[in-house]
Amino acid sequence: MNNIQNQELEKLKQEMRRGVIVLAAMSQLMQDQYGYSLIKNLNEKGFEIGQDTLYPLLRRLEEQELLDSEWRVEDPRPRRYYKLNDNGKEVFQQLTADWRSQTEIIRSLLNETE
Repeated sequence: MNNIQNQELEKLKQEMRRGVIVLAAMSQLMQDQYGYSLIKNLNEKGFEIGQDTLYPLLRRLEEQELLDSEWRVEDPRPRRYYKLNDNGKEVFQQLTADWRSQTEIIRSLLNETE
């Protein structure tokens, strides 16, 4: 593959990944997490995400009333903790069901090409 093809492939991979970032983040917010712990948790599980992606996502989810946040001063510095609220848990369950359905369809399609 030449350099242009590699760049195009990377763009396509980013597009595909962008569609699952919300589901990945929500999956880890059943319990309280602050931003850095969430990034670390996702990265350790193989889902690389940076601050520049995560924090706007958390703000958007909070604006959509899917998660709650609160400032805590337990350590030397204050941290904002996030957690899915009841509405967020319901939406997460619906997204998870849709994800499972879509992956089943994609697996079927990919098996057709092998």
